[in-house]
Amino acid sequence: MRVLLVLAHPLADSYAAAVAQTARAALEAGGHSVDWLDLYAEDFDPRLTAAERTGYFAEPYDTAAVAGDVARLQAAEALVLVFPQWWFNMPAILKGWFDRVFAPGVAFAHDRAGGRIVPRLENIRHLVVLTTTGSPWWIVKLWMGDPVRRLLKRGIGAFCARGLKFRMLALHDMDRVTPDRLARHLARVERAMARL
Repeated sequence: MRVLLVLAHPLADSYAAAVAQTARAALEAGGHSVDWLDLYAEDFDPRLTAAERTGYFAEPYDTAAVAGDVARLQAAEALVLVFPQWWFNMPAILKGWFDRVFAPGVAFAHDRAGGRIVPRLENIRHLVVLTTTGSPWWIVKLWMGDPVRRLLKRGIGAFCARGLKFRMLALHDMDRVTPDRLARHLARVERAMARL
């Protein structure tokens, strides 16, 4: 399977980078082809331009500025996202990647009659989210309602790809995590990727 693995963390020696490397190794060991996209290392510009926003309902929508990323997304059969949650959300660079790359004509089409959007990422069958958060699980899930999971599963995933298999592995309480828990989580990531 062709997997687009997207890393969104500014530090090359971060735990997120270790998670991404673990996922990559397990996927490649399982015979998958991995396209490694490190948004910070590739200096992705997350800012939606005035031209991109103005032309949002134009047909065809102009994705020339992000054509390389669009091609990588359209070539993938699985999307693996690795990022920390900051303020109960994804890093701005990843949000901007969605804003610019998951564009009309790429991730969805506008339904002119009903105002709804029609999924266009038929190639993506799996969406796997590997994330960390500084908050304990009960704050993320009970107090905040697990916003990242809802956004990615019910929003982006469901609206852009039909029949998508969604999986999210989160390591909570990063501010107080022990080395043993970090190692156990990497083993959990390795097992999950081996089963993809």
